[in-house]
Parts: sequence; C-alpha cells; structure tokens
Amino acid sequence: MSRSSGWLGGLDRREFLTGAALLGGVAALGSLFPISAFAADATPVTGGALKIGMSGGATSDSLDPRFMTDWVPVNLGYQIMNGLVEIDEHNKAIPELFESWEAKPGATEWIFNIRKGVTFSNGKTLDADDIIYSLNLHRGDTKSAAKAVIADVTDIKKLSPNQVQISLSSGNVDLPFILSDYHLMVVPNGWTDWMKPVGTAGYTLETFEPGVRSVTKRREGYWKAGRGHVDSIEIIDINDTSARTTALITGQVDVISRLNPRTVDLLKKKAGLQVIRNPAGQHATFLMNTEVKPFDDNNVRLAMKYGVDRKRMIDTVLNGYGVIGNDQPIPKTDRFYNADLPQHSYDPDKSKFYLKQAGLTDLPVTLQVSEAAFTGAIDAASLYQAACGKAGIDMTVKREPADGYWDNVWLKAPFCVSYWGGRPTADQMLTIAYKSDAKWNETHWKNPQFDQLLVAARTEFDEAKRKQMYGDLQKMISDDCGVVIPMFMDYLEAGAAKVKGMGPHPMFDLMGQRLGEKVWIEA
Repeated sequence: MSRSSGWLGGLDRREFLTGAALLGGVAALGSLFPISAFAADATPVTGGALKIGMSGGATSDSLDPRFMTDWVPVNLGYQIMNGLVEIDEHNKAIPELFESWEAKPGATEWIFNIRKGVTFSNGKTLDADDIIYSLNLHRGDTKSAAKAVIADVTDIKKLSPNQVQISLSSGNVDLPFILSDYHLMVVPNGWTDWMKPVGTAGYTLETFEPGVRSVTKRREGYWKAGRGHVDSIEIIDINDTSARTTALITGQVDVISRLNPRTVDLLKKKAGLQVIRNPAGQHATFLMNTEVKPFDDNNVRLAMKYGVDRKRMIDTVLNGYGVIGNDQPIPKTDRFYNADLPQHSYDPDKSKFYLKQAGLTDLPVTLQVSEAAFTGAIDAASLYQAACGKAGIDMTVKREPADGYWDNVWLKAPFCVSYWGGRPTADQMLTIAYKSDAKWNETHWKNPQFDQLLVAARTEFDEAKRKQMYGDLQKMISDDCGVVIPMFMDYLEAGAAKVKGMGPHPMFDLMGQRLGEKVWIEA
C-alpha cells in the first residue's frame, strides 16, 4: 500500500526493504536478473502490444472488485481501475487516488485528500462521492472479500468534493496500508456494470472472456507520470505451467507468471529471456476445516503439522526457491516475525502421539488439490501423502480441475490446498485470513482471544509491545489453527528481453499485479 508524507512518525516501512528483505532478495536476484539491467531500462518508450500468459484465471472470474479471488482479474482490474493507495517497490504506502492523508491523535479519525483533475474513462471527474461509493461496496450487507479488512470503518464522511474523513471503531496506525487492498478499486458513483467497468487507470477494456483472454487499450493522458506505455495489453489465461512456459519460449506471449521452479535454471540460460526471482510473503497453505471432524480436534491438526516433510517439499517442489514455513503466515522479512516460535519439524512419532491423544490409531483423510493453488501443488500433495503415511495418516490425494477450484473446493472442502501472496502488514494478513468473521477465514477457525489481541495490537504505539502481541498471535495460529504452512515460495516469472522495466516487488508477482502500466517494449 502507499503512504503519504503525512504518515505518523516512526512507523515508516522503509526497514522492510533496507533490512533483511533487501539483503536476501537482492542477493538472490543477482544470479537471475542483473541489477544493472534496471539502470539500463531508464528511458521508457511508448507503443507496442504486450501479451501476458497468466495462471490464476477461471470462467467464473468477475471484474467486480468485491469478488476478485485470483490474479488474472486483479491484474486486469489494475489496468482499468486505480486503487486508493499503492504499495511501492520499497513496501511503502504511497499516494494513488488518495493524494495525501493525516491521522488525528489516536488514529481513529483520518483525513484523506483526493487527487484533483483525474477523470474516468467515460469522462466523469473523480470526486468524493466516487470514493465513498467504492468503499461502501465492501461495507454493510455485502459478500465482499474485503468486508473484514475495513470492518472497523464506522463512517466515511464527505468534507468537500476532494476530501473525505474516515472514522474507525478503534485506532489503527496501518490504515493507509489497509486501504491498498486490491479489492478497493475505484469506480464511478453508482456503477454496476462489472463486465465492463469504468476506471481512472491507464487502459480501457476492449475484450473480457473470463478464463480465456482479455484485451485493454491505452488511454491518452494518463494522470500517472511515467506509467501506461504500451498501446495494448492482452492477458491469455494459461493455467497449465508447461503450456505457459512454451508460449513464452515460442514468442506467443511476452511475459509469464508462475514458473516451474525446476525449469528456472534452464530458462536463465536461454538467450532473449529474463527471469525474475522475487522473495516475498507468498506461502502455501494446506487447510483443515476446524468445524468438521476429524479436524475439530486440535490433536488431529497437530498430527497433520508434524506429518509434513517441509525441507523435502522445498527441495523437490520449489527446487530450493523458498524457505521453510512454521504454520503461521508472517514471513521472516516482516519486522513482527516471531523468530522464537518453536519450529514444527517432520516427526512421524510425534504425529502418532497426537493421533493417540485424539483416540485414533490411524487417520484416513482426503486432500483436494489443484495446480490452481500454486505451481507444483499436486507434487507437494503427493510428497505430503508419502510423508504422513509413516505416521499412520492414510491420505488420498484428489486432483481437482483448475477451472472452478476457487468456487467449488476452496472454503468448502474439509481438507484442501490454497496459497497466499502475503500482505504488506502483519495486521492485514492476520485480519483477512484468520479473524473469526473474515470472509476468507480458510480454516473456519474462531478464537475470541485471537480476535481481541489482533484489535488491541492496532492501537499499540510501543513497537516492542506491538512485536510481542503479533508474536503471540502467530503462536496461536501455529499451535491451534487448522492451517499447515510448510513453505514460503519465491515468486518466479519471466519475460522476453524486449520487455523493459520488469523487476521484483514486495507485493505479489508481476510487479504487484501492476506490470501492465509499468513496463514498455523495446522497438
């Protein structure tokens, strides 16, 4: 998310990049993407057609920001619509349609200034009514995935055509980061045509075939200086990893997401291609529904956590392009990461112990999985199956089609696979996926003590106390929640050498899903 110069003192996220994240990320990038290449790309040019081959699309996709669940609609959405706040390459919250902001003492009331002179592609001038309408899509009686993210917003008041006041039920020093959530894209007041939304971004929608392809065309006079270079952008939905890679090699597309880690070293050697490695907060999740048997017993959940061989999964599935997870979603690069949390390691005997505590000698389970979750998800499931078999857990792996996985399996199956791209703050990650009332509470885990501590951490200005609070929250998830997080996975993507301006980003792949407006094509 972005942040303005009016941000509260002492809470700058600059440490994220200048600390461990930068040291680890840039060191890793050295062998994959020459740092000098960024300097060489200094002068953008206009023109050309950009074709992106992406995983993360389905026939059920919608451009309604409330219901975006995977990367193709998010990427397409950012071509058409702007957000309120942007996260930059340094993991800082910087202005987008909110040009600047300031918090009143206690951080329960915030004043946001709306950028002037911005027009929608239908000619309407952006004003406070558009901002209020777009935020209210996610408030009240709504099924929006972002409802929990902004649940603490009690009022949005128009102060002038270019200024709003946002009031919270309790203070939150991270509000600008929260407002960078990709669901909070802005449309004109009253807009309802989600097959062809109107926005203020650099492109207009020409074609939208969910699960197949989309095409956007460049708008003249985009308000963001130095953005929106190519004449058109086509996204082709290619959920099969091999087909996606072949499309890049043969020149059918210019950029692809989600490389197979096993092919990265080969692609690096191929002339005319560039490979981007992006260590970030992306992580794999194996989800047990804590409201149904047998996963309503935490002994069973702990047996499953000690039944996964994390190192082998990273070495085999990720080819080393990742780090071991500990069944909680905050990465080591986050300043609130709990480094003192005991590591869950592969221990079949301990799994058997917890099964015995649950009154079981063996455990039959079915794991539903699809490559829609992440590249290598099926292989990861097979490794999990083999490892936990030694603990008396009889796992059946059921492969599901990629198309429809997020509608038909995720949040519905007793045991399935998912992934997260991470979030710029610990609060946002924990709120959107682990708070009891979160729409995307994947394991249906409800812990009132967790909810109370999460809310309390938002108003704690003492950094040491706040770190302890977030550390305790991570421990609750690791010890009790129904999520198995065996690994954090580097983002791996590639492009033709003619595509200039590509680089890593701390939020998601494809430059925070904003690659379309950032890159240009060398003539």
